[in-house]
Amino acid sequence: MAKNENTASVLAFEKKLVTSDGYMYGTSWQDRSQVTPLALKEKSVRGTISNRLKAAIKNDPAKLNAEVEKANLQRVDACALAPEQDTLNLKFTIKVLGGITEPSACNNALFKQSYNAAAKAYITEYGFTELARRYATNIANARFLWRNRVGAENIEVQVHAHNKTVNESWTFDATEFTTRNFDKQDEQINALASYIAKALASDDDFLMLDISCFAQVGTAQEVYPSEELVLDKGKGEKSKILYHVNDLAAMHSQKLGNALRSIDTWYPEFDDAEKTAGPIAIEPYGAVTNLGKAYRTPKDKQDFYTFFDKWARGTELDRAEDEHYVMAILVRGGVFGESDK
Repeated sequence: MAKNENTASVLAFEKKLVTSDGYMYGTSWQDRSQVTPLALKEKSVRGTISNRLKAAIKNDPAKLNAEVEKANLQRVDACALAPEQDTLNLKFTIKVLGGITEPSACNNALFKQSYNAAAKAYITEYGFTELARRYATNIANARFLWRNRVGAENIEVQVHAHNKTVNESWTFDATEFTTRNFDKQDEQINALASYIAKALASDDDFLMLDISCFAQVGTAQEVYPSEELVLDKGKGEKSKILYHVNDLAAMHSQKLGNALRSIDTWYPEFDDAEKTAGPIAIEPYGAVTNLGKAYRTPKDKQDFYTFFDKWARGTELDRAEDEHYVMAILVRGGVFGESDK
């Protein structure tokens, strides 16, 4: 088969939203001047047998009694506020980078030229305004708290944006913003978004965002750092291992980044979002692992590669939303090389 002259078999983009780990502290909502680092605690508990049993056991009362008498001993990590504290303080940073018109690696000059033209045309027409507004909204609504957001009485997000020419701060009441859509207009969000958009659209500029979030979750309540994925825990080891950095409870940068880029409301099933996933994270196939579903399939021609292969070679897409989605994937970064045969 002949080689396609406009195909990049080596193609990669560096991520443009670089998120740090999130570090967890405890404090009081009424007096947040003093915060203390939250450490993990190990618990040893005796649970009950609650998994599905084989028919031979569950249908025989004697065998069932013998099964449930077995000790289900567990060692787990946990994290909670101190008895005098009622508020979780989560701190992290985001670096916003420019330079999206140039791939970090590309082995085809013709493809690089056509992609560069498409990216510059997008910046000229849209200027990252829509994407930046959605990123800013996900900061303001504290989506990054994940499970810690549920049941919080009050949530305040403090944002400080800075670089050589910018030094601005905002405070958001996260309870005023939904995580189900991006319809609400807000002057502070628009102001933050304008700086994010300017950095993304630049050739080599950057913007630093320092974020400190306070969530009033309740006195001495449990809080939820990231859980470590341990493929081989071994017999007798802990059944839940939480993430920490030098004994300080923390959230993975990947988890915070996933929340930040959960802006895809353009996938086909979003019209029925109340019954599905709502905004999903930007992914090439719209994958939502906890639901075991890909919302953007090549069969429906709604995946990233279907759009990108046309758009990067100069073909206009049918909807502006599809261009927003493609550019959001490039902001996410990744390796997107295509076979040249």
